[in-house]
Amino acid sequence: MTDQTPSGTLPGDLPARPPRRLGRRGTVQLVMLALLLVLPVAADLLGHPYYVTLASRLTLIAMAAVGLNLALGYGGMVSFGHAAYFGLGGYVAGIGAYHAFDATAFMGMFPGSDNLLVLWPIAMLACGLLALLIGAVSLRTSGVYFIMITLAFAQMVYYFANSWPTYGGQDGLPIYIRNQLPGLDTQDPLTFFLICFAGLVLAMALTSRLMGSRFGAALTMARLNDTRLATAGITPYPVRLVSFVISAMITGLAGALYADLNGFVSPSMLSWHMSGELMVIVILGGVGRLYGPLAGAVLYISMETLLGGLTEYWQLFLGLTLLGVVLFARHGVMGWLAGREPHG
Repeated sequence: MTDQTPSGTLPGDLPARPPRRLGRRGTVQLVMLALLLVLPVAADLLGHPYYVTLASRLTLIAMAAVGLNLALGYGGMVSFGHAAYFGLGGYVAGIGAYHAFDATAFMGMFPGSDNLLVLWPIAMLACGLLALLIGAVSLRTSGVYFIMITLAFAQMVYYFANSWPTYGGQDGLPIYIRNQLPGLDTQDPLTFFLICFAGLVLAMALTSRLMGSRFGAALTMARLNDTRLATAGITPYPVRLVSFVISAMITGLAGALYADLNGFVSPSMLSWHMSGELMVIVILGGVGRLYGPLAGAVLYISMETLLGGLTEYWQLFLGLTLLGVVLFARHGVMGWLAGREPHG
């Protein structure tokens, strides 16, 4: 009896898989990450800390948009209230630093802290709990009702922060000393950028892992046809709720870092304008694209920086660009650069 196994393999073994090519999409993604990492390092070596800080801002805005993209792009949940989680994360960082600086306790019970390893989990937990509350109510609706309920909850949080005089009210809360990460100098612009960059990469890796799992398949089907998902024995509601909570936690962590970057947190981080900004970034980059938020953030921040220095009406050009993307590049910047492969 002749052995029919392929040449170079033992009987019973599967043939080795051919090496996977990087492809156009992978090349574009790799180049984007490499440039995001290399350019701030080069700016730091050349003595231009402003550009390092600008790169940190871009990275954190992209990270917040990664969170929104999980709900909007992959889950089909058009949330107009993600600023609530972005701002709440910022306030956790600000309030922790405030009480650590004054050596007082939050609500007379919880001591302040300037340790990021303490503040980050608290920020994510607080945002997760808020999202659980908002999602439990809003996900029982759909369409425009879902949009308006998420917006209403976010505005409630916004007005609450405005009327909280202990932490600055509408004037905001300054962070006098940047919160610390043991073993690292967070005051150094490049070090802080690398922390932000690591957070963005981890957020995208988590999103990729989720969407490549059975949970991601269920979330995709919940977006495409929830009736079919229910017929398969999976209730769409808890799938959507879990993704909504994870989405909020990613955005909240970005907000905590953003407050530290600016040394200030204010109700503007909770405003519906912030929610709209994140949504514009996701649409520009490509809805449901893993690297879409990063591409959208690069385009948005570039236009704000370059055109904003020339005219105060730079948002007119942003609107024209957004219109062009919606009409002629429905897969966003990433779809235009990397092709129409889904979820790239």
